[in-house]
Amino acid sequence: MPLIPSTYKPPPYLTHPHAQTILRALLPAPKIPPHTPESLDLPDGDFLELHWHLPHPTSAPLAILCHGLEGHAHASYMLHMVTALHATQCNALTWSYRGCGTRPNRLPRSYHSGATEDLASVVDHALTHTSGPLLLIGFSLGGNLILKYLSERFPPPRITAAAAISVPIHLASCADVLDQKPGNALYRNRFLRTLTSKAATKAHRFPDQVPHLPPAALRSIRAFDHAFTAPLHGFTSAEDYYTRSSALPLLPNLTVPTLLLSALDDPLLARPSFPTTLAKTHPHLHLETPTHGGHVAFLTHPFHSWLNLRIPQFLTHLA
Repeated sequence: MPLIPSTYKPPPYLTHPHAQTILRALLPAPKIPPHTPESLDLPDGDFLELHWHLPHPTSAPLAILCHGLEGHAHASYMLHMVTALHATQCNALTWSYRGCGTRPNRLPRSYHSGATEDLASVVDHALTHTSGPLLLIGFSLGGNLILKYLSERFPPPRITAAAAISVPIHLASCADVLDQKPGNALYRNRFLRTLTSKAATKAHRFPDQVPHLPPAALRSIRAFDHAFTAPLHGFTSAEDYYTRSSALPLLPNLTVPTLLLSALDDPLLARPSFPTTLAKTHPHLHLETPTHGGHVAFLTHPFHSWLNLRIPQFLTHLA
């Protein structure tokens, strides 16, 4: 599809990417809408925590929301999107990845950027509980997850559209940007603090199955993925994990109309995550790259994100 000219314009005082990204992370979550929690058992014996937000009939469109790295089903950006979707007559299903919910998962394994088997279980479950169109929305890591899921298989025909926001579709370059780009230490350290804490807890619970972290793994995302994420999930190295889990090589196979929305000033993304050449000729990939917006931010003022208008607009047009 032709590249989409973006209508997003930040106010003059919110043009800096770090101001956008940090303010968005500090934005409080709205009151959790009425919802029904569910524990979904998985084929391997583990489980996922699901939250059904169903103010409309089950024949209405259902959006399945996938959070970012170290997020969860009730993250602020997730609940703001749920509220926006409800206003456009859409139901929503939020879920927490393994180990990201209110309880630790049962198995040694965790979640990672390419674990589409868990998303597939959520989608299959949703298909049996609703009758309307399905929509997929992914934020950051969750965006890579839905793009990989949609591109590596023939997705169910009831999935009519998807949106992926601020997505590291080329994981290796984005890990290096997070580790090496001046100004990114705040984000890197925040991620590593919770990642390494969870890894230590797992190593204590499963001492013979979970690798113990060397000191280097506490200082960089790539070192953490090499020491923990890769060996725990069947990859030979961080590079192998990044290569096999990145959505970018699979995007030519995409068959569902999908919006890929990433700001050009996103401090956590590298150039390969902006597939301009591919999007120009791809029949289903809609690429929108505003000049400003930071990472999962796109604020129009300190308490409102333009995403909550743009994403429902794109999806409901195709539902």
